[in-house]
Amino acid sequence: MNTENVVKHLRVLWRTDRIIADIRLRHLLIGLGLRAFAALIAAFGLLMLELAAYFALVQIWSAIAASAILGAVNFVIAAALFLIAGRAPSGRDIELASEIHDTSIEALQLEARALQAQVSGAVHHPLSTIVPVLVPLIAIIIKNLRTTARTSNDASSAEAQS
Repeated sequence: MNTENVVKHLRVLWRTDRIIADIRLRHLLIGLGLRAFAALIAAFGLLMLELAAYFALVQIWSAIAASAILGAVNFVIAAALFLIAGRAPSGRDIELASEIHDTSIEALQLEARALQAQVSGAVHHPLSTIVPVLVPLIAIIIKNLRTTARTSNDASSAEAQS
């Protein structure tokens, strides 16, 4: 198991999760803005239909038809905006980010399996894991013993001379 690989895969995973969240947030904000605008136009359409009803009571035909048609057009525009706002985000960006996300998850699982194999190997064969640690440790101990012996020999020879 290589810790650099684990860190690299975790960074990729974190970045792709951020990209996916950013794409979804942008889509949500644009959809929310379009829905708010559609609601505003629908409110104007309702106002025009109410105005048409008012004109129907006041005068019988000419102003009524104009405001009723305008209200209907506003409702059609609002419906079109709701349909546009409800469409899915661009598939290519989200697909690419999801693919990278899945790849990094698989790589992390592979690293976890390698760690599990190392741990199980250490449990079954403890000497195989201790030997790589013991060899440098023995070399350091021998080196320290040699330097200690030299310093004690140097100190004893200095005492003998004085």
